Amino acid sequence: MVDYLANTEINSQRIAAVESCFGASGQPLALPGRVLLGEGVLTKECRKKAKPRIFFLFNDILVYGSIVLNKRKYRSQHIIPLEEVTLEPLPETLQAKNRWMIKTAKKSFVVSAASTTERQEWISHIEECVRRQLLATGRQPSTEHAAPWIPDKATDICMRCTQTRFSALTRRHHCRKCGFVVCAECSRERFLLPRLSPKPLRVCSLCYRELAAQKRKEEEEEQSVGSPRQPAYLAGAICGASSGDDDDSDEDKEGSGDGDWPSHVEFYASGVSWSSFHS
Repeated sequence: MVDYLANTEINSQRIAAVESCFGASGQPLALPGRVLLGEGVLTKECRKKAKPRIFFLFNDILVYGSIVLNKRKYRSQHIIPLEEVTLEPLPETLQAKNRWMIKTAKKSFVVSAASTTERQEWISHIEECVRRQLLATGRQPSTEHAAPWIPDKATDICMRCTQTRFSALTRRHHCRKCGFVVCAECSRERFLLPRLSPKPLRVCSLCYRELAAQKRKEEEEEQSVGSPRQPAYLAGAICGASSGDDDDSDEDKEGSGDGDWPSHVEFYASGVSWSSFHS
């Protein structure tokens, strides 16, 4: 690790450059003891399609955002505390290589690197940072993770009823509990998932039944040992058709309005290193 870089001028300059690229839309990143360990372009599998994203690995956080002008302007900054991160390497296929999943309690998603070497570098550096951060904070590794959203293109029919076929008029929705692509009829209910949002979120019919049954059981156990109160499964659930303000475009909003990768640049061109780590 490069702890010796903490509070050095070169480290401060690197972090300042990242802050400058995000501009006023990003949060300040400079903190005493924080070190920028590496950076690079990874492909993030979003709801509609895979998109290039810039990633920055610090010794305590992982930061990523949308690319407007590479090395000059980024937007839609996301900050993930490393003590919340778990990595899951994914198997290779002919169509998908060098992939792994970044899992947290609030959001999980799949990324891929330009090469096997870069993939291994990212995984080993992140895992070492997570290990050190857990030691420093005394926390245990996270065991609960949000389900990754299955991409829209993965299915043309609802993954619950298997009857509804999606079209320009019949839109896809995502269950916030399991990540399945479902139709409106199979995702009419909402349920409070405190790890994800303070507001009740869209869930599919199967997850709703399971969540409600779980809350009902917990409430019955609480009532057997304490004073009765409103059942948690009723307090946490809102039934009925989800309205139009239900945000089903989380993955797309983070890159909405940003520039696409320049058409004259071959993304992940052979012989080009897309990631670098500081030593």
